[in-house]
Amino acid sequence: MEFRCRLGTPSGDVVEGIYVADSESRLRRELEEKGLYVLSLQQRGSVRGLALPFAPRRRISRQEFLVFNQELATLLKAGMPLVQSLDILRQRVTNATFKAVLDDVYEKVKSGASLSEAFSAHTSLFPAVYPASLMAGERSGNLDAVIRRYVTYEKVLGTVRRRTISALIYPAILVVLMFGLIGIIVLRVVPAFAGFYATFDRELPLSTRIIVGISNTFVANFWLIALAVVGGVAAVIVWLRQPGQRARADHLVMELPWAGETVRKFATSQLARTLATLLGGGIPLVNALEVAGTAMTNRYLGAELHEVTRRVREGDGFAAALRARGVFPDVAVKMVEVGESTGALQEMLNSLSDFYDEEIETEVGRFVTLIEPVILVIMGVVIAAVVLALYMPLFELSSLVGG
Repeated sequence: MEFRCRLGTPSGDVVEGIYVADSESRLRRELEEKGLYVLSLQQRGSVRGLALPFAPRRRISRQEFLVFNQELATLLKAGMPLVQSLDILRQRVTNATFKAVLDDVYEKVKSGASLSEAFSAHTSLFPAVYPASLMAGERSGNLDAVIRRYVTYEKVLGTVRRRTISALIYPAILVVLMFGLIGIIVLRVVPAFAGFYATFDRELPLSTRIIVGISNTFVANFWLIALAVVGGVAAVIVWLRQPGQRARADHLVMELPWAGETVRKFATSQLARTLATLLGGGIPLVNALEVAGTAMTNRYLGAELHEVTRRVREGDGFAAALRARGVFPDVAVKMVEVGESTGALQEMLNSLSDFYDEEIETEVGRFVTLIEPVILVIMGVVIAAVVLALYMPLFELSSLVGG
């Protein structure tokens, strides 16, 4: 969380700034330990201490974070001490939030804390796998290599995510255009025809009456409908922020006919690559499972992985624990079983993630190939039906005149 602070220095000066901390009490304690006097402290995006649920929050971009890690690994490999490396890098950061975090990390490391402990204080801004990777590098004495492995891990995940999003952009544009075009017809074109048809003495065809009725309803209640849509979206967002609801939503998505299986594969691929990265850094399997469960974006599978972790901690095999939950793909369970039996679990997890990444790319490409003509056909049918319904009275009138 970000806090706007007004502070008094021991010399009597008053300074203002933005600080990042997990809680207000922790930030107060840290500022007082530095000899500063807290005159006022308010969370950003709040009014009189009340946090606004939809207030904009400055984030740290993935690209900026990866560049920082690449530069940090390069400096460490060149023999630069960690404190000096952090001091150099924090002065080059332009993002106010990231700079505040690096300033805090620098002060902690300078005071004797480890780099993993310093970053663990900002879990809301960084993936859980990052501090764990740093801890593995500190224990093995090979911090720069572990940071490079983490950068590679993030780049691969980012590439898969970008490819998936890029493939879905065009269908999304078609859907937006379809609804926009239909909205223009219903709100602007149909009312113009309705005014013209009001001068007719004959009863309009059924299809025309339906289209005109729908248009009149939308025009008369436009702001009410818009408010209801915005309220519904806001209600869904608030519901997702409630404890446990995000996991239920992820579970519902996984039950969808086609998309659910693809979402399951993506989450499994993310899990496999995260575990391979942590195991490659020297973290034991149980600890790696705990971190991976926290880092998963699919909260439902993350909760299931916590149960898997518990069974592994009690002595079960990893593959057996996965099979007992019944929510992970059979292919993943079998490949993990082979990796356990051959002692090459890390390599098998990397192969599993590569396998699913290729499958996801193929399935998304197939979906886009099918959905594009379907959207175009639906758009054409809807527009043709509306135009035909609007012109039907004119056709009848012309037939009467001609007769």
